[in-house]
Amino acid sequence: MTKPMRYPPEFRERAVRMLLEQQDQYDSQWAAMNSIAVKVGCTAETLRKWVRQAEQDLGLRKGVTSDERERLKELERENRELKRANEILRKASAYFAQAELDRKPK
Repeated sequence: MTKPMRYPPEFRERAVRMLLEQQDQYDSQWAAMNSIAVKVGCTAETLRKWVRQAEQDLGLRKGVTSDERERLKELERENRELKRANEILRKASAYFAQAELDRKPK
């Protein structure tokens, strides 16, 4: 089960947008992150992660986009379910095969 998100997506988007719009006014992106993080009420590291993910989503930085990450999670979940179903079927097949061997011939 996933942990609940502390900040709503709208809040994250607003903080990232603020940083991207105002980072030219600071000496570095990290200085902008520190300043804006204090203003919006999160840590600079949290804001940095949000900005990096937004840059990946926009294609400005290499990495897995949010959509791709969601798709991977979905495929991994489906893969686990299929493996579980295959294991159940394998055991059922072995059980019935053994029962067939144990049955007395007519």
